[in-house]
Amino acid sequence: QVQLVESGGGLVQPGGSLRLSCAASGSILSIYPMGWYRQAPGKQRELVAAITSGGHTKYADSVKGRFTISRDNTKITVYLQMNSLKVEDTAVYYCNSELNWASSKPGDYWGQGTQVTVSS
Repeated sequence: QVQLVESGGGLVQPGGSLRLSCAASGSILSIYPMGWYRQAPGKQRELVAAITSGGHTKYADSVKGRFTISRDNTKITVYLQMNSLKVEDTAVYYCNSELNWASSKPGDYWGQGTQVTVSS
């Protein structure tokens, strides 16, 4: 059993910053890729950023240069630093583990989601 617990969402003005955290526990190994997905109302869930245990990263084109993903393998925790936030970044953000790096297909384990709202 794997548990992923997200924190750090909230309401921020355009141009502002937020930092999301996802702490993993249970039967999980630190070797797996982890990532953040998001889902806006009426849209499909999409990959925002992902990171391997070795620190390789990838990002959606829409967030490149603004978001940074990182992880602490000793704590099995992944972070998402979001800067220069835009209204279109508004969504529920979900942490995921064991995602497929090549296809970006998510793994079986999800966090409960954290709401990020960017609004003036």
